[in-house]
Amino acid sequence: MAIADIPEYAHLTDQDIAEIGAKLDAIRAEVEADRGERDARYLRNTIALQRSLEVAGRAMIFGSTRRSLWWAGASTLGVAKIIENMELGHNVMHGQWDWMNDPEVHSTTWEWDNTGPSAHWKHQHNFIHHKYTNVLGMDDDVGYGLLRVTRDQRWRPFYLGNLLWNTLLMLGFEWGVAAQHLELGKKRTTEEEQLQFKKDLRDAGEKIGRQVAKDYVVYPAIVGGVTRSKLGWRKALSANLLANVIRNIWTNAVIFCGHFPDGAEKFTKRDLENESRGQWYLRQMLGSANFRSGPVLAFLSGNLSYQIEHHIFPDLPSNRLADISVRVQAICDEYDLPYTTGSFPMQYAKSWRTIAKLSLPDKYLKATADDAPETASELRFKTDPAQHLRSVVDPETGRRRGLKSAISALRERRARRRPVSAVVTRSTDPQSPAA
Repeated sequence: MAIADIPEYAHLTDQDIAEIGAKLDAIRAEVEADRGERDARYLRNTIALQRSLEVAGRAMIFGSTRRSLWWAGASTLGVAKIIENMELGHNVMHGQWDWMNDPEVHSTTWEWDNTGPSAHWKHQHNFIHHKYTNVLGMDDDVGYGLLRVTRDQRWRPFYLGNLLWNTLLMLGFEWGVAAQHLELGKKRTTEEEQLQFKKDLRDAGEKIGRQVAKDYVVYPAIVGGVTRSKLGWRKALSANLLANVIRNIWTNAVIFCGHFPDGAEKFTKRDLENESRGQWYLRQMLGSANFRSGPVLAFLSGNLSYQIEHHIFPDLPSNRLADISVRVQAICDEYDLPYTTGSFPMQYAKSWRTIAKLSLPDKYLKATADDAPETASELRFKTDPAQHLRSVVDPETGRRRGLKSAISALRERRARRRPVSAVVTRSTDPQSPAA
């Protein structure tokens, strides 16, 4: 039931983990020392592109007399909102550009185009999620208090709606972000907690009011007033709504690809006891997942296609993560650690598969709570008494054999134990790859 001993699960010694920490600290130091004008230029160009797309989208919506122009305007505005949310808002508020000392792009001053106040998001995301990544009972992003995404969460009838809840969350993701910090179901027993909740609720209400007014009142009213047409007002309102839904769906997809596909592990509070810097790095590496991307897909995802690298270095500039990923993969290879990645459609499909599967009680599921695609622990290896949970060096190849090799060996043993009839059926099936 989740990983209770990360070094044991990772097949690493304390010295191994300290070495990994030192290597990653060295990467951080090199990037920090190298930040400069090319990074600042990247940010300025991103801001210019985002603002140009927003102006172009609103202009097309403003003058749309044909349905095709309305679709083009709404889609362009949606892309502008995606860039503002992912590559600008998310990354600026992580402090990735604080080194520039520019108040316009500083984590303390940026207010994003989203219903959730920036201050709320920074506390919930930067402090809680990134500090306690995938630790059950600490990280609210494990299911968002709405979804069952690991067998460590006790099944309740409510989870029968897993697919429906995630569809609604996907369509209105910004509203989920706004509600998450408020913890609406939490009991507040002290006067201090109640006063803080009232303040948070007021701050969220004010931000929601500004966003609703901007997108669904002021801009549509301007369009309707200039065009002197109720149709123009309705087109502007519906286009803004579609642009926000486009942004919400995309944000949901990118975030879920980084946190819920197979191989993104979950942890227990025990892992936090006396956690060293190297152990924290290792937890980020095991608890996150990437998806393969070219420059365009990486840009539109806020470079969160490199979610592993982002979790290791959340405050380093996003445009550096592609280069950093090469070095992180090399470290994973050196210590025989899995580097969880796949295509964007595959990672997202795996997330939905997990959400669908875990809507059911455990008695209808095949794998165990210690050895399932979405849930694992160090106990998955203890079915084999000969399996030592520490890395060893292969005397023939000189390569280290650790967690990645252990997982592969476990899968091979499981495949060998499958009934012969199943193997024969697959080999004679004309649709089978082996046929």
